[in-house]
Amino acid sequence: MTARDRLIVGLDLPTIGEAETIVKALGDDVLFYKIGYQLAFAGGLEFARDLAADGKKVFLDMKLLDIDNTVAKGVENIVRMGMSMLTLHAYPKAMRAAVEAARGSDLCLLGVTVLTSMDAQDVIEAGYQLDPQALVLRRAEQARAAGMGGIVCSAEEASAVRNIVGPDMAIVTPGIRPAGSDPGDQKRVMTPADALAAGSSHLVVARPIVKAADPRAAARAILDEMRGAL
Repeated sequence: MTARDRLIVGLDLPTIGEAETIVKALGDDVLFYKIGYQLAFAGGLEFARDLAADGKKVFLDMKLLDIDNTVAKGVENIVRMGMSMLTLHAYPKAMRAAVEAARGSDLCLLGVTVLTSMDAQDVIEAGYQLDPQALVLRRAEQARAAGMGGIVCSAEEASAVRNIVGPDMAIVTPGIRPAGSDPGDQKRVMTPADALAAGSSHLVVARPIVKAADPRAAARAILDEMRGAL
């Protein structure tokens, strides 16, 4: 894969108009976009269909978790939307239901391990006895066993996860920040070059691009850094 295949720009924006402006500004430099809750609840699901119809790849970041039948029916409809990636929380039953529902399609299912906004204290408060890395690795093993297409984790855990999932599964890492940029509410961050070196296959970058004074220049700088690391 090229750097352009690996960079996913997070459209973490409040309106479709703002998202359209970013997509237009980035032009052919960016192929892959992430749509999460914020934009999904402002018309983003139809926008996701439009992006796919225009030849873009779309990572639908819905973090599904429900009873097996509900997960499966949701995945079936997302397959019909032409999405490229979909997240669900890495609970074994939910992952198995999703894998069966997506069988035969090109949809890459991603198991969300531990959110990059969480640190060890946050994991303890959530009721887990494992530290963040141990919990990530356990869920990576479960995702591999379920037949998932990839994992979402911090780049800090990418190397250890790669050792578990092998060379073929995707490792998608949010919390990517160019050197010197504001980490915002992310607690486990890494630069693009370091993340690729650690084993990440895809990098999700939102604020450093969509909030930049010149989004296209910001995206090109990140792509250049990624190319140098590949």
